[in-house]
Amino acid sequence: MRDPNQPIRISLIAPDGRMGKAIANAVAEDHRFALDQDHGDVIVDFSAPDALRGSLDRAIAANVPILVGTTSLQPDHHAMIAEAATSVPVIHAPNTSLGVNLLRQLVEEATSRLGPDWDIEILEMHHRHKVDAPSGTALMLGQAAAKGRGSTVQELSRFDRISEHPHAREPGTIGYASLRGGSVAGEHVVILATEGERIELGHRADSRRIFARGALAAVGFLFGKPPGLYTMQDVIAAL
Repeated sequence: MRDPNQPIRISLIAPDGRMGKAIANAVAEDHRFALDQDHGDVIVDFSAPDALRGSLDRAIAANVPILVGTTSLQPDHHAMIAEAATSVPVIHAPNTSLGVNLLRQLVEEATSRLGPDWDIEILEMHHRHKVDAPSGTALMLGQAAAKGRGSTVQELSRFDRISEHPHAREPGTIGYASLRGGSVAGEHVVILATEGERIELGHRADSRRIFARGALAAVGFLFGKPPGLYTMQDVIAAL
């Protein structure tokens, strides 16, 4: 039987990536966790969409939870995640920052109380090396805004159509603007605007350490959980 005082062992997919290194540094400062690339109690994948199938298969074969932080996933990737969640505990988190996930809740709450005459614009900025745009976090915030209105981005209803073009939009359209430059770890601002007033809800990440800390919180949450698809909101609720 496993000693409950032992640290939770983490196997990192892409340990030499930016997030892999950040998580390794966070683990070195937290005695509750340890790295074990071969016998992890939880697998953490912040790699690339093409690697997802292999990571999920590894988690299922070892019967251990997996945290997926990979962005730019397509519908077939989400189907893979949902299928894996029938066998092992899974969290897919486009952003593991606890602050960003609290922002997600605030955006959903705000849009649930505001009418369709409020325009929604999402501005995000990241370092010059980030490939995907809009960012996975920006899309997550857009989904939260659409959910607050009682629909989903995927439905592409008249009030929740995504636009990436800076032209006049139909009322209620969710627009995205992406900036790339320097070493910005991540900045997101959700702008809710109507005639005569504007609300701005935002989050600024000064270091990848915040994502690593959130990832460890997610790992701690997943360990010992039954199979299922969980979210960072579940992690926050359990803190």
